[in-house]
Amino acid sequence: MAELNIPPAPAIPGAKHLHSGKVRDLYELEEGPYAGQLLMVASDRISAFDHVFDTVIPDKGEILTKLSLWWFEQFEDLVPTHVLSTDVPESVAGRAVVAQKLHMLPVECVARGYLTGSGLREYESTGEVCGIRLPDGLVDGSRLTPPIFTPATKAELGDHDENVTYEYVSRLIGEDDAAALRRLTLDVYQRADEIARGRGLILADTKFEFGVRQDDLGIRTIVLADEVLTPDSSRYWDANQWHPGTAIPSFDKDVIRRWLLSPEAGWDRAAGDPPPDLPAEIVERTRARYVEAYERLTGHRF
Repeated sequence: MAELNIPPAPAIPGAKHLHSGKVRDLYELEEGPYAGQLLMVASDRISAFDHVFDTVIPDKGEILTKLSLWWFEQFEDLVPTHVLSTDVPESVAGRAVVAQKLHMLPVECVARGYLTGSGLREYESTGEVCGIRLPDGLVDGSRLTPPIFTPATKAELGDHDENVTYEYVSRLIGEDDAAALRRLTLDVYQRADEIARGRGLILADTKFEFGVRQDDLGIRTIVLADEVLTPDSSRYWDANQWHPGTAIPSFDKDVIRRWLLSPEAGWDRAAGDPPPDLPAEIVERTRARYVEAYERLTGHRF
């Protein structure tokens, strides 16, 4: 993990550390009513250009956790979720959930309602995104009607996911599960986009992860897992700033990326050196964007 600059996960009594990503630390509970299940902790870490900064964004982990929990409630009638409890150790209260251990399906389930990012780059090269032919003449920010399911393979930590076709996913996990993932991804996206629009935001694209649980009778159920619809996993735009053909600021670490690429940062990305430390002003502006996204979506003060 040295190349990503991920710090050691803190010890939590009664829990065994399993894995750390750029933002989350994953543990297995060893005691209590949920022994054998997972403890998912969202840190205040932030990354950009595959580097995790030493400087954290205050309250970021709590914002991500609260926002995911709020979104899970909006989809109770659409899909089961992995959340078992929010009764977690005091040291991670507010930023962690107890989650059901699942067999995770090896697919990043991406829904796109607008053309941007890697989808735009693929479209400009081939006229398609993940094998889906799109109309000619689309630009950055063009709305896609209807939204499309553009899956990706889940890469190892530090590598980048690779866009794949629906047919690839079908061969990988089977036609029934592939069809279920496409349906659930688009159903949840369209519900979320409608809610976001009511708050003056556009959900340009987002990614979900799903797992499978099996009960004592052998019945398989697909479950929505991990984080959902946070600024880290989704691209939100202010609806008033949406102008196709222009770069639209998003409610995530866009502030950090823009600063890093500016002359003010003095960083040569091509040189391969780690980026500079984040100034206090950039940290505060980034925190403010996460707080604004949470408050506008949920209607609650943070």
